[in-house]
Amino acid sequence: MDAEEARRAGQLRRAAAAALIGTAIEFYDFFLYGTAAAWVFGSVFFPELGTVGALLAAFSVYAVAFLARPLGAVVFGHFGDRVGRKATLVVSLLLMGLSTAAVGVLPGFGSWGWWAPVALVALRVCQGGEWGGAALLIAENAPAGRRGRYGAFLQLGPTSGFVLANGVFLAVQLGLDERAFREWGWRVPFLASLGLVAVGLFVRLRLEETPLFRPDEPRDRAPVVEVLRGHWRTVLLGCGAITVGYALFYLTTTYALAYATSGLGVASSLVLVMLLVGALGMGVTVWVSASRSDGWGRRRTLCWATGLAAGWSLVLFPLLETVRRPLMFVALAGALVVLGCLMGPVAAFLPELFPTRVRYTGAALTYNLGGVVGGATTPLVATRLTEAYGTAEPVGWYLVGLGVVALGCLWLLPETGGAELGAVDGGRRRAPLLGADPAA
Repeated sequence: MDAEEARRAGQLRRAAAAALIGTAIEFYDFFLYGTAAAWVFGSVFFPELGTVGALLAAFSVYAVAFLARPLGAVVFGHFGDRVGRKATLVVSLLLMGLSTAAVGVLPGFGSWGWWAPVALVALRVCQGGEWGGAALLIAENAPAGRRGRYGAFLQLGPTSGFVLANGVFLAVQLGLDERAFREWGWRVPFLASLGLVAVGLFVRLRLEETPLFRPDEPRDRAPVVEVLRGHWRTVLLGCGAITVGYALFYLTTTYALAYATSGLGVASSLVLVMLLVGALGMGVTVWVSASRSDGWGRRRTLCWATGLAAGWSLVLFPLLETVRRPLMFVALAGALVVLGCLMGPVAAFLPELFPTRVRYTGAALTYNLGGVVGGATTPLVATRLTEAYGTAEPVGWYLVGLGVVALGCLWLLPETGGAELGAVDGGRRRAPLLGADPAA
């Protein structure tokens, strides 16, 4: 290996580490809020709305960050496509981490009245926006034949963030009595995010700019204009393709926690332990599906995973509602394992759909619109369906519907596995979903 090859290999390793740490922090933040929303935010910030109203209000604020993410994708994508990937990622990391830590010192409704939830909404708007740039760090550094495998490092970020967030919450809860936890203990995990930000910032500042970014390349003054004008179809189809993954992800890790504890009377610590063990299986299937997509194809891998997700959605809540520990564990761990299959190829798939000059904006906008449809609305829909029917079983059919939509979108999208970045151009390089090797 000559000096240039060694330099590129080192840059790729640093990019993989930076992507993993950044997305771990992003999803640590999101899971912190999701867990706190299920446990304490209703009573801390919305005590006058009643039990169901407070839970809906807490989940609505949870949805705010998803609604703000497409705007963040446009803003960060603009600077990422025009100024560079590295500088934009440093700013997004700082904004995300500091806003999370600020939640840890935010007064509750008893001190600030309705200004407390208003401030919480403002801080939620600042969270997120990390994934798109981190995906480009890997996609624009990795060789075409191993882009899926290196993308697995990025997709292990949600698993790491989930384990960290819920592990810290569980440790704090077990170390304090119920009153202390609800009064101040829930704030500790939010303040702990400052340590993660420091590590992430150290790694980010040592990165080089990605080799494909060319600041002097001709481009529209606003990259979002080119994306919406020339790639709107790809954005919408990509959004639809990943929506079911988002929905199952947050339904399992956030709504199921609230439903099992408040609706079924199961101890929250028991549910968290089940989810933490299941997350280990999710990490394994993220790696397997991402690596396999290099040879088998992104679309084909996602098609099979979407079918598995739709099928598992129908058994998730019936198993939970048995309130038998082994079956509850099978329900939650099985959902997380299927999620790993869905998440694995996405980090390579979305960046491969867009040309370099608008790749940051296109991939980030697609990913975050999927979050609005799948992540923001699903806990709210699930809460309403459960309240209306007295059982969570209809929620499974809602996810099946999202799965059918996702399969239709995948059918219309191109196969990107094995192609050089920019070679697909929105839909012209097609391959069978279930057939031959896409690189053939």
